Amino acid sequence: MQRRRNWKREYQLQKKRGDTKGQLERQKARRLLDKNGVDRNKNGKADIREGRDIDHKKPISRGGKTTVKNLRIRNRSKNRKDNKRK
Repeated sequence: MQRRRNWKREYQLQKKRGDTKGQLERQKARRLLDKNGVDRNKNGKADIREGRDIDHKKPISRGGKTTVKNLRIRNRSKNRKDNKRK
């Protein structure tokens, strides 16, 4: 029998390590959309975000929050071009 992973403990360790607030907010955004989205192929990701990025309309670095109203799903190349990442 396989043990269940203690995600609450993992989160506490991640905060203790000093992972950036932005990283935690991005994870929160992915979980939020996966929880509310439809997953027809049962792979754990909402179908609408497969192969795409989640973008905060108002960036976290400028005080944006992780709410459904502040999130949008964008093409990877467009999102990373806007954010100056490859």
